[in-house]
Amino acid sequence: MVTAARQGGSAPDVARVFPDGFLWGSATASYQIEGATAEDGRTPSIWDTYAHTPGRVRNGDTGDIATDHYHRWREDVALMGELGLGAYRFSLAWPRIQPTGRGPAVQKGLDFYRRLADELLAKGITPVATLYHWDLPQELEDAGGWPERVTAERFAEYAAIAADALGDRVKTWTTLNEPWCSAFLGYGSGVHAPGRTDPVAALRAAHHLNLGHGLAVQALRAALPSNAQCSVTLNFHEVRPLTGSDADTDAARRIDALANRVFTGPMLQGAYPEDLLKDTATLTDWSFVRDGDLEQISRPLDFLGINYYTPTVVSEADGSGTHNADGHGRSSHSPWPGADQVAFHQPPGDTTAMGWAVDPTGLYDLLTRLSSQFPTLPLVVTENGAAFDDYADPSGQVNDPDRIAYVRGHLAAVHQAIEDGADVRGYFLWSLLDNFEWGYGYSKRFGAVYVDYPTGTRIPKASARWYAQVARTGTLPAA
Repeated sequence: MVTAARQGGSAPDVARVFPDGFLWGSATASYQIEGATAEDGRTPSIWDTYAHTPGRVRNGDTGDIATDHYHRWREDVALMGELGLGAYRFSLAWPRIQPTGRGPAVQKGLDFYRRLADELLAKGITPVATLYHWDLPQELEDAGGWPERVTAERFAEYAAIAADALGDRVKTWTTLNEPWCSAFLGYGSGVHAPGRTDPVAALRAAHHLNLGHGLAVQALRAALPSNAQCSVTLNFHEVRPLTGSDADTDAARRIDALANRVFTGPMLQGAYPEDLLKDTATLTDWSFVRDGDLEQISRPLDFLGINYYTPTVVSEADGSGTHNADGHGRSSHSPWPGADQVAFHQPPGDTTAMGWAVDPTGLYDLLTRLSSQFPTLPLVVTENGAAFDDYADPSGQVNDPDRIAYVRGHLAAVHQAIEDGADVRGYFLWSLLDNFEWGYGYSKRFGAVYVDYPTGTRIPKASARWYAQVARTGTLPAA
């Protein structure tokens, strides 16, 4: 961890050539793009319920239609082909495949993903499937959701179904996307589905997401061919103390434990951090962790997915900051159990439309630190990107120079990390399409492709064309 005032040194502005075989892709999530929420046997997820609850999502937006990818997937894959993407990271909608979260699969749901994978392969695009990007079947939440062990067990059954159906087409799998958000925003602050605000439930959810991950890896390994790859994607917080004081350094340690090590500890090292258990001891004794759980959770992975957008700056609470400055949405409830004496601060520098500071040094620091901590585990940047206030001009073009600058800076950080010894194998731009941005509805545009929501028309932005050239050549040009 370094102080918020850190300014990373920059290498000369020259063209940067990435290693041969570096994977260039883009990413999406099922609830954010698919729509068709009541078609072909799909039942409500927690996000359907949450979005339809008044006051939860900006402007009352829902994912009922989203970008209508369920009906326009061929068009979207054709766009990926035009952009020269080597890989596409998408998520499977659990309630589309297994509507109640238990029992047999719905073949129409699986057929959709079979067709999608076939079309990707026909275009020379590697399909990368994520089992869980937050759309838990509502029936499982009604039975207790992620705070309950049974949800982890159901998740493993779902993983086996998906792998059995798609394993002949999809060779790269991710169990969970950003379990921190599922646990701490969904059950702690309530700004994500299912909207609960119980710090103990959030910690229980974190453990059962960890357990579900481990059980799913076991199920995937049993069903997939030996050359398949298994991974998890974590939204690492690059935590920086506001000052170099002992108090601020300890605040950063607390948040690092809750944001990062609550997952990397059990998943990659087979144990929860002792300081995390001590920090949260007034809330729980962690007795929900049973004998054998950590062995299940810490099954070997083929690579680690990393999502990064902006650094996190913290201090000891002194009245100058608040948990609502953590960049994760406003709530009277904190997503940081056991960290009431920690304050969050806006990092310095330019910001995106989300209010997030633009700082590629955070990605460089994160990649080099993780590579040092886990030297035998390859890394992939599975999400990185930015929202800006994009619009189509009178000629129908969408120019987004700020996004190009953002991605250029972060790709330069990735390249520098590789030069300095980090084993980074790929980069996935978030997102392929403008889409439903969770609690922000359709008010934030992260896409490389602009979507006119009333008509569904897709317009590649200037950044899409720029990124396509980088992906085709494997070279980041000089500015």
